[in-house]
Amino acid sequence: MTQPTRATLTPEQAHDHIDFLRNRIQALLIGQDDVVDQVLIALLCRGHVLLEGVPGLGKTLLVRALAHCFAGQFRRIQFTPDLMPADMTGHAVYHMQEGSFHIRRGPIFTNLLLADEINRSPAKTQAALLEVMQEQQVTIEGESHALTPPFMVLATQNPVEQEGTYPLPEAQLDRFLLKVFIDYPTLDDEARLVRQVTSGALDMGDLEPGDEETLQPSQILALQAAAELIAVDEQVLNYAVRLVQATRQTSSILKGAGPRASIGLVNAAKAWALMNGRDFVLPDDIKQVSLPVMRHRILLAPESEIDGLTPDQVLKQLIQTVDAPRT
Repeated sequence: MTQPTRATLTPEQAHDHIDFLRNRIQALLIGQDDVVDQVLIALLCRGHVLLEGVPGLGKTLLVRALAHCFAGQFRRIQFTPDLMPADMTGHAVYHMQEGSFHIRRGPIFTNLLLADEINRSPAKTQAALLEVMQEQQVTIEGESHALTPPFMVLATQNPVEQEGTYPLPEAQLDRFLLKVFIDYPTLDDEARLVRQVTSGALDMGDLEPGDEETLQPSQILALQAAAELIAVDEQVLNYAVRLVQATRQTSSILKGAGPRASIGLVNAAKAWALMNGRDFVLPDDIKQVSLPVMRHRILLAPESEIDGLTPDQVLKQLIQTVDAPRT
C-alpha cells in the first residue's frame, strides 16, 4: 500500500488541528472531556485504546465521532463468540477460471478500527489482533500485508455484564497504550445532553458522511511526527521509569507493569504536552497519563482485592511515594 505523504506542521498548525479534533468530538460526546483527551493522546502517539464503560455512555459514539473528523477509512467489527480470525484479517480465495488464489482483505485493513465488545470473542480470535496492533501488518496464508498508516484500534468492553465474555489475555492488554474509563456524566452535562437530543439539536445523523471539514491522513501523520519531537529531560524520563518500577516493588501489586508501560508513559506525556501547546514534557504530564497507561498492566495482590482496592487507588497511593523532579 502507498504511504500517505507526511507533512510538516508549525506549532500553530498542530494546535489548530488538535483543537479541531477536540472541539468536534466534544460537541457530539457531551460531558466526557477527559475521555476525549485521552483518546486523542493515543492517536497522537500511534497507540491503541481500550474503552470500558456500561452500555449507553457513548463508547461507540466516541469512535464514530473521531472517524467523522478524519478522512481516512473507518471499519467496525462486532465481536461475537463465533467470530473467526479470518473474518477480521481476510483469507485466500481460489479462482477457478484463473487457477490461482487471490487475497480477500478483511475489515482490519483500515485506518480506524472499532473492535466492539472485544471480550465477546474467545482468545483465538482476540489474538488475531496482536500482530496488527504491534507491527501494523497482517499475515494471510504465510504472506505479510502492511497496513496504510495511520492505524488505530479502539476496542470497547462492558465491565458489568460478564456472562458469555472472555477475559483479555495479558499479552493483548499490554498492546493497548491506554485503558480509558467512561463514567456517568454529571447532572449538568446529562441535562445538556438530554436537552440537545430531545430538541433535535444533536442527532446521530450528524455522523453521516457530508461535506464537513475533515483532517487528511497526512495531517494525522504530521501530528504524530510533531508529538515525537517533544523534548523530554533526562530527569523526567527517569521519573517515568521509576514510577513503573515502583509497581514491581510494592506488596500491594502481585505483577507490576513492564517496560512497555515506561515507553507508553513517556510517549503519552509527549502527546499531552503537545496538546497543551508545549514543546517539552513536565513531571505533571507523566502524572496526568499514568493511570490510563498503567491501570491495565498491573495485577493486584489478593490482599489488595480483599480490602476492596482498585488498580487506580493503588496506583494513586504509589505515585505519591515516588519523588518527582523539581527542576
